[in-house]
Amino acid sequence: MSDGPTARSTSAPIPAGNRPARRPTDAVRALLLTREYPPEVYGGAGVHVEHLARELARLGPVEVRAFGRQQVHDGALVVRGFGSGSPDPRAPADPVVDVLRVGLAMAAAPAEADVVHCHTWYTHWPGILLRLRRGLPLVVTAHSLEPLRPWKREQLGHDADVAAWVERQALESADAIIAVSHGMRADVLRLFRVPPERVHVIPNGVDTATYRPVESRMRLARFPLDPARPYVLFVGRISRQKGLLHLLRAVPDLDPGAQLVLCAGAADTPALAREVEVAVERLRATCPGRVIWIREMVDRETAVELYSHAAVFCCPSVYEPFGLINLEAMACATPVVATAVGGIPEVVVDGETGCLVPVEIDPDGQPRDPAGFARALAGALNRLLADPARRRAMGAAGRRRAEAVFGWAEVARQTRALYRRLREPDAG
Repeated sequence: MSDGPTARSTSAPIPAGNRPARRPTDAVRALLLTREYPPEVYGGAGVHVEHLARELARLGPVEVRAFGRQQVHDGALVVRGFGSGSPDPRAPADPVVDVLRVGLAMAAAPAEADVVHCHTWYTHWPGILLRLRRGLPLVVTAHSLEPLRPWKREQLGHDADVAAWVERQALESADAIIAVSHGMRADVLRLFRVPPERVHVIPNGVDTATYRPVESRMRLARFPLDPARPYVLFVGRISRQKGLLHLLRAVPDLDPGAQLVLCAGAADTPALAREVEVAVERLRATCPGRVIWIREMVDRETAVELYSHAAVFCCPSVYEPFGLINLEAMACATPVVATAVGGIPEVVVDGETGCLVPVEIDPDGQPRDPAGFARALAGALNRLLADPARRRAMGAAGRRRAEAVFGWAEVARQTRALYRRLREPDAG
């Protein structure tokens, strides 16, 4: 762990001779680097980049470079995919080397940009190269922090050390860091050698035109849901971070009249997938008809129906720098029960848009009292399940908050303003 906010930063100013020529303030060209971009999206970072890029393109030229085969030319928005995979088909698979190889290709391609903006450690490496070799100011959005995700070693082994090293180099050399919550900003300053003035809080946003309460249940008809019974909804990856096993442990204490719907897939490891399968099988034997597991990645229209008709949305995460899924549920006018960790309390207002469940996390990133945590989740869910009027009031308040505070147009405006300050530090 580094010394904290008073420690000296390793980032050096970009030499004047390396800086691109200045452009008018209304024509800042942004280069976004991301692992995920539609149709290859599996987490919140991919959703973030998709919407941010679209809104930024309303304000000026944007190029997105992503892992995959994407090719988009839509007005001011250009998206280019960079394929993964070893150039030698006989070579054994090496995911981290593959990540670095794609990053080199991203950095080597010609770029007409005034600022480079990286999302997740997968693209920090090309961002560093573009800063050093082409003099582009480097912005890094911190969607999560590797030191606070110890379970990644279970998933990646020693490759987790590579991810952590790359992240540290990027954050400590970046000209600006965007933290998606004040809680994450505090974590960045605690864990990395970064001057406080370089860390800016700009939250995630939500598309309230897409995520909205709907009456339709057409897409839900193919799932074995009982429409006469309320359901608690979970949406997310099968990851230690998302706390799904803790929610499953809460099921025996849930109101027996309620269903638990899991929209969960993409397990971090086969071992974790099997743990969840065993837990669900046990619940189906002991609590029949109580757990419905949707293993596929559903489309947005289906997700909106699931959110809209849930009695309560539950986010049992043990680490969540922001918690975009909570915001999606709120935009669909659904009350939320979530853990009071990371940036979640900045999204979910306890007692107004949902209920926050306190939890103490140990150094391994898990609850110190797993059984007590499961009981607390069940208690909070049961209180809302028993009070339809309160659920309706919280759902309406959540929708209002999503519209008023977390619109993507405002997120893009703040981001573009940061770009301008970096590109023209002595302007105005």
